Amino acid sequence: MRRLDIRSSRLAAASVATGLAIVVLTGCGPSPWALQSPTPTVTEPAAVTPTEDVAPPVPNDLSSGSTERRITAGSVTARINYWSTLRMDLWTASALKPVSISMVTRVTPNDGQDVYLQKATMVAVPGNATESFPPLSPQVDESTLTSTPGYLVRNPYSYSQTFNVGQVPAEATFVTLQFTYDYLVQTTPTSKQFAKQTATDTVTVAIAQPAADDEPEETEETEG
Repeated sequence: MRRLDIRSSRLAAASVATGLAIVVLTGCGPSPWALQSPTPTVTEPAAVTPTEDVAPPVPNDLSSGSTERRITAGSVTARINYWSTLRMDLWTASALKPVSISMVTRVTPNDGQDVYLQKATMVAVPGNATESFPPLSPQVDESTLTSTPGYLVRNPYSYSQTFNVGQVPAEATFVTLQFTYDYLVQTTPTSKQFAKQTATDTVTVAIAQPAADDEPEETEETEG
């Protein structure tokens, strides 16, 4: 009887040990909170760096040294070349700025009638990106010939002249040159009657800005 009791005790102990092992294995599983979805991360938007306002480029029809135009007034077509003997970096607000022109014309239909330039006018209007300043005094070249009604400008004869742009406001970044040309055209090759035609053109030239090193420096006053 003692042997059976010992065997029964061993079986009971083995059963208890097996139960404990099951409990231990069960306790090793993932915790309930580990199965939950992670908290979403909020990403702050990247800070936008404000961009500095960039001034638009200043137009300059003489940036290459000269410019050629073809303008039409009625039956007259004029080919005009504009240039300056002063370098563009010297076209400052206070400088005397020369503008030269050379002109030749033709007539359509060409029956042999002549074309005369009676008057050429230039008006300089300074300005910048935000405002226009009062125009400078007009410069006029008007024919005073008595033998002809004006300057003969029919090809191959040409007209040349130089106008000057005076001082403009320091705030000006360009100057617009407004040209007006008054022509007299023979009605027939032998006629002493003339028809008047007027043409206009515009040339914009940049005003050179002083370098930063050229700006006056502020001086600090020291006590004696």
